Amino acid sequence: MRADVRMLGALLGQVLRECGSAGLFEDVERLRLATIQAYEHESVYAFERASEIADSFTVERADEVARAFTCYFHLVNLAEEHQRVRILRERAGHPGREDAVDTVATAYAQLRREIGDEEATRRLKDLRFHPVFTAHPTEARRRAVSASIRRLSELLTQHDGASDGGAEQHRAHRRMLEEVDTLWRTAPLRAQKPSPTDEVRTVMSVFDETLFTTVPHVYRRIDDALRGEDSGASAPVVPAFVRVGSWVGGDRDGNPFVTASVTREAAQIASDHVLRGLERAIERIGRGLTLDAEGTPPSTAVVALWEAFVDTDEATAADIAARSPEEPHRRVLLAFANRVAQTRLGGPGAYNDPEHLLADLRAVQDSLAASGANRHAFGGIQHLIWQVETYGFHLTELEVRQHSQVHREALAELDAGAELSEKTLEVLEVFRAIADIQRTYGPRAAGRYVVSFTQSAEDLANVHRLARHALGDDVPVLDVVPLFETFADLQAAPEILAEVVDYPEFRARMAATGNRLEVMLGYSDSSKDVGPVAANLALYEAQAKIALWAKDAGIALTLFHGRGGALGRGGGPANSAILAQPPHSVDGRFKLTEQGETIFARYGEPAIAMRHIDQVAAATLLASSPGVEQRTSSAATRFAEVARVMDATSREKFFTLVKAEGFAPWFATVTPLEEIGLLALGSRPARRGLSVESLEDLRAIPWVFAWTQARINLAGWFGLGTALESVGDEALLKDAYRDWPLLQTMVDNVAMSLAKTDERIARRYLALGDRDDLAQLVLDELTLTKEWVIRLTGGSGLLENKPILQRAVALRSPYVDALSLLQLRALRELRSTASGSGADDEQRRLLLLSVSGVAAGLQNTG
Repeated sequence: MRADVRMLGALLGQVLRECGSAGLFEDVERLRLATIQAYEHESVYAFERASEIADSFTVERADEVARAFTCYFHLVNLAEEHQRVRILRERAGHPGREDAVDTVATAYAQLRREIGDEEATRRLKDLRFHPVFTAHPTEARRRAVSASIRRLSELLTQHDGASDGGAEQHRAHRRMLEEVDTLWRTAPLRAQKPSPTDEVRTVMSVFDETLFTTVPHVYRRIDDALRGEDSGASAPVVPAFVRVGSWVGGDRDGNPFVTASVTREAAQIASDHVLRGLERAIERIGRGLTLDAEGTPPSTAVVALWEAFVDTDEATAADIAARSPEEPHRRVLLAFANRVAQTRLGGPGAYNDPEHLLADLRAVQDSLAASGANRHAFGGIQHLIWQVETYGFHLTELEVRQHSQVHREALAELDAGAELSEKTLEVLEVFRAIADIQRTYGPRAAGRYVVSFTQSAEDLANVHRLARHALGDDVPVLDVVPLFETFADLQAAPEILAEVVDYPEFRARMAATGNRLEVMLGYSDSSKDVGPVAANLALYEAQAKIALWAKDAGIALTLFHGRGGALGRGGGPANSAILAQPPHSVDGRFKLTEQGETIFARYGEPAIAMRHIDQVAAATLLASSPGVEQRTSSAATRFAEVARVMDATSREKFFTLVKAEGFAPWFATVTPLEEIGLLALGSRPARRGLSVESLEDLRAIPWVFAWTQARINLAGWFGLGTALESVGDEALLKDAYRDWPLLQTMVDNVAMSLAKTDERIARRYLALGDRDDLAQLVLDELTLTKEWVIRLTGGSGLLENKPILQRAVALRSPYVDALSLLQLRALRELRSTASGSGADDEQRRLLLLSVSGVAAGLQNTG
């Protein structure tokens, strides 16, 4: 990987010398070497020297330098991803080297040992992993930049496979230089915010390039591991356990640009993508199914399918028959592909729903198996079946989200009988859009309705009331999902749920779904509400109470985790977080939001996507094992007093900061909060009001993003040091860190967050505000938290128990420092001059360029 970084860095250097302005390369090197020296030797002189260099540039040169460092981070990220893929491929070639603890195969083996074959098999059949892609604005790079990086990745793979010094390697090297030149010349910032439809199409690229073909390979790899040579020769034991959801085009909470027409269009775009994918996949499998009728005779069901197709489209059937003489299974597969195309186009012979296509594919599978062609029946045909089971004709299960207050206001207008506002008319139109989508693409295509800031059972019942206002008795299928976000709402959740399940609409829906209920928990606003420590403890307690209530009531509960990419928003490794959940809160079903940069980081490359899905599914399967549940429940009991002290003291410390008079405007001054709102990241506004006078005005994403840009990362750690200091007993806390999964996950995530802070740079940001008291409060807590985290994790520095991660952070940090110094320079200018000047515009552009670069350097920023 270091060789890749050196090579890509050298290519960038060559491009800067060839294409940059005179002296650019030398200026980049001066700043780079100064920040490296300052970081590695902790030299105050070197840091001051680096700051002076950043300040000495003209704004035009600073702009170029910021772009150069941002390009470098894109290349480093590419090299790291390429190394991960390289390692995964090496492991795949040597099964004995596969990680032994976090695959579905090993999780299943452990389950069998603990609960026996029959129960382990039942749990595997019921396994469900449900990522939900959202359009929250945390992906700072443009799609054009992502495309250039993807092309570079392909060239790097070609370079790996070529002979050293050979013509192919030289060609790959030359083309990489050309692509790095393209990356340098591509404008790094979007000219305008994307529309919700743009966001839909961006997410669709992940399905087209990765997920559609990767997910069935995940199922196959697990089946291979479980069944060895029998895999592919008989029916698989692995179910299609992935379901993919989307809020993109459906989440209208605070986004006025997501309308009913956008929701309809989002569903249409997704359906078009999956139907095109199915058409190509069926045709590809069909063309290869050249099995003659004599050796592999068709069943009567397959013959009937072909005859029905001939009756529907005689001309196309004749053409297929001419190309497939005496190849009945090939003919019927090509007929299926034609019918899928007609489904997309709305032509004759279209499928009514995916269930009919599944029935047809299973008829072919049965026919092939009956004729002895088991490898074909349970090979390519099984992959098609898995794809249809996973994606249907809709691809993503589109979810609507709206704020409970919007519902209350709409109903107040309706009850008053006055003329309805445009806002209320739009609320009603959403239900008509859901009904239209269900009629066209099936009930799975849309129907979950998430109610933000659920504070009462009535907030959930209001959704059904509004649906009846919109459609009378002809309402669509609705699964109303409460979203509990604030600390108070999390505490009230069990009582609200116990009340709402007695409502007729909820009773009827649960009766139709096997007594299933979905509940969403918000990580972002709860953390902004009471601080990260108290929020984590409150989320655990809420899950434990909800899970116990559901178990006693015989309800099949799915907890939906509204996690972000950043540690302040519930981010971090998903598999370790799953294994730290309370007993019965997972039960083989895990659903979470995936957004911004995490979508592309986890699902953008096939090998990484396969590994991620396998890891998360393994943890989901294992979380309900007796051993894991016993560990989490006994630790929660044993360390209950520790949790109580940490909760109270961390919350008090957090309130001391955020409830201080003038905190919100101070926060907006010492971070690039206001400027982040100018970035064309996403279609959704950054805040709910026109100004930031209190934390309630601010969305959770920019709250986290702004602290990250200031290299403080406060949203991920503030209050933990005080909480641990209040407990005080180091031996007890070390025991808790070792034996209590919740604390271990919390401390490990904080360690990573702290490793990406920089106190020298943080001090300079904090100095932008005229509040020494608040600045010192932050710095003192930073020092205390670092001390305690190091004491618990061991060693003399952060992340010493995770040397690979420690090395990766250390390699990046000096380069991030360079961008932070450029950002600080711009921020100081903007804070000290009158707004509206041309110079302001130049400084603001520099600041936005540095924001994009810091996001690329730190990665999990949103």
